[in-house]
Amino acid sequence: MTIPRPDALSPARLPASGALSTGVPAGARLSALDAWRGLTVLLMLLVNNVALGNFTPAQLRHAPFGGVTLTDLVFPWFLLCAGAALPFSQAALQRSGVRGWPRLRRLLTRAALLYLAGAFLTSVTQHALTLGLGVLQLIALASLGGALMAPWRGRWQLLAALGLLAGYAVFLRVTPHAGGIGVVSETANPVQHVNNTLLSAWGLRGLLSVVPTTALVLLGSAAARPLQQKSPRAPALIFGLGLALGALGYGWAASGHLPLSKALWTPPYILYSAGLGLLGIGLCWLVADWGRVPGGARLLSPLTIPGRNALAGYALPILVKVWVLLDWQVTWTGQPRSILASLLELSRGALGPLAGGWVYTLGYVLAVWLGLAWMARRGLIWKL
Repeated sequence: MTIPRPDALSPARLPASGALSTGVPAGARLSALDAWRGLTVLLMLLVNNVALGNFTPAQLRHAPFGGVTLTDLVFPWFLLCAGAALPFSQAALQRSGVRGWPRLRRLLTRAALLYLAGAFLTSVTQHALTLGLGVLQLIALASLGGALMAPWRGRWQLLAALGLLAGYAVFLRVTPHAGGIGVVSETANPVQHVNNTLLSAWGLRGLLSVVPTTALVLLGSAAARPLQQKSPRAPALIFGLGLALGALGYGWAASGHLPLSKALWTPPYILYSAGLGLLGIGLCWLVADWGRVPGGARLLSPLTIPGRNALAGYALPILVKVWVLLDWQVTWTGQPRSILASLLELSRGALGPLAGGWVYTLGYVLAVWLGLAWMARRGLIWKL
């Protein structure tokens, strides 16, 4: 399993990395956010470990350039959740009296630790020291940008997000490159040009992605603020904003000016994925936090388990997979193979390529969920 680059990303808050702590801090939590983040973790595990070959559904594959599938929505939903968590963490800092330089130092420390955790995972998967950008590294930088603007009013966060997307759109449309000014295709675009001519030499390919992904974090933060403040208008606001952003992103792409593109993090793709993610959080809120669905929070509790320990749900399976499941050799099939290859062969041999592939894929996801449930029972949460 490899960690995709930010300029071609395949798979919130993914919590900033830190240490194992016992228990969940006191204070209000939004079950909807935990549940939606947990669903995103499970989807990430699913799409990154699907073993169905030619039987893989289209939604579990990356879409061709200009399209979007469920697989293409996983990573932006991580970032959206990272933003939606900001009003809660900002309120906690204010209650603790952490302001000014101490607050900035804490934000920088969190971002640095998460970046280093991402660099460690990237180095492990590539079997070489790599300090460039990967999934966690991009989340660290985008979340830092959003956190710096977390004290702003929601409307200013929205304006900042739209401003970043507008500036990025102008960059995509007017920057000259080999394909021609205004050309934004899979093989010729300004992002690829800047990556190849400038950023790759510094090991920072994909750095431009920080601009639109910071906008995505800000959209999540602005949308979650009414929920954090328990505003009576919160449901209407989050559903209204979700519909508006989704329609704006889809309409922008349909106009032909810029495509939906995960690889380039185009503004239409950011808006479209943010809109769908906010609708998902809103639906989870109706079930778990509205107070009118009996047992709603318990109904979504299987999702909150990975949602409250998202960093562990992302990082630990990678380490176990690289160091154990792909490295250790067993003879379960009559010849030396890795544990994962042996399990897949045994499953397909017993149930056929389709059913066996599903059993292997869903079994992997279930195994990780059970591990996270074990951690939850013992209060082990990996966070700062």
